[in-house]
Amino acid sequence: MLVTGGAGFIGSHVVDLLVATGHEVVVLDSLAPDVHPEPPDYLNPAARYVIADVAEPDAWVDAAEGVDAVCHQAARVGLGVDFGDVRRYVADNDTGTAVGLWVLHRLRFTGRLVLASSMVVYGEGRYRCREHGSQPAPARRADDLAAGRFDPRCPRCGRDLDDEPVGEDAPVDPRNVYAATKLHQEHLGAAFGREHGVAVTALRYHNVYGPRMPRDTPYAGVASIFRSAVAAGQPPQVFEDGGQRRDFVHVADVARANVAALTADDPVEGPLNVASGRPHTVLDLALALCAGTGLVPEVVGGGRAGDVRHVVASPERAARSLGFRAEVAFRDGIRSFAAAPLRGEAG
Repeated sequence: MLVTGGAGFIGSHVVDLLVATGHEVVVLDSLAPDVHPEPPDYLNPAARYVIADVAEPDAWVDAAEGVDAVCHQAARVGLGVDFGDVRRYVADNDTGTAVGLWVLHRLRFTGRLVLASSMVVYGEGRYRCREHGSQPAPARRADDLAAGRFDPRCPRCGRDLDDEPVGEDAPVDPRNVYAATKLHQEHLGAAFGREHGVAVTALRYHNVYGPRMPRDTPYAGVASIFRSAVAAGQPPQVFEDGGQRRDFVHVADVARANVAALTADDPVEGPLNVASGRPHTVLDLALALCAGTGLVPEVVGGGRAGDVRHVVASPERAARSLGFRAEVAFRDGIRSFAAAPLRGEAG
């Protein structure tokens, strides 16, 4: 099996689990200096490594020839700094995926393809007005954020909307560059699958956390940003009022979901949420990471352009089709994550 991005946060855990369950694994990863200042010490020696960029066709040929399944994890992740990052996101995510699919086309690949997607393709989550039922969340406005009005309001009556679990049939509405590239990856994968008779599973990760997350980078998720602050002896800076609801899922569970999708008796086509089904607020996360340190999170208000208020998941389709349920409880996972070194951190 081929795992792209197999030296990274999620990919390396997928590699470890595949190796542990008896699979031969090839890894395609650039080990780019902005992601890996030095080679990680956790690379699995049982895998074969092709150190090259996913935008290089020859690298895909070397890595993919003869494999019966591809797990495409390689991507530039996170919200980024600002729109100036657009070229890097498109180059890494869209072009890298297109090159890989082009090579698989030339190799006449007929195996299984699992794509790392993201809950960001939904934009805002699913909402309901107590009077008017299901309602779309309007785009967030800078003046609302500045005034401390964070929750979306019903476009018909102006009341605050209540969030509900998002299923895979929810409309997609990418609201930042990263989200747009992840949705494009899904579309490219689906087009490849239809033309080649290949089952393509898009795993829409919710907020993944755990060991091997990168430290001190705006391209990491909120868990890594908060964990880096705590490691530096600084209180996490919590945007808005901290009430943003997310589904935090441990990387060990995410790795299990990938292996299930790669090895299930019957392949699953289309998107699947990979989530715990037990949402928490961003402030819950910050408080849990600060527990026992003497630090207190700082709620700073404001907000980030392109961010959303609430996205919580329904994990039912993954449970039905793959038998996958997240097993790591939030309290236990955060406790171990708070003590685990981040990537690039001594220890």
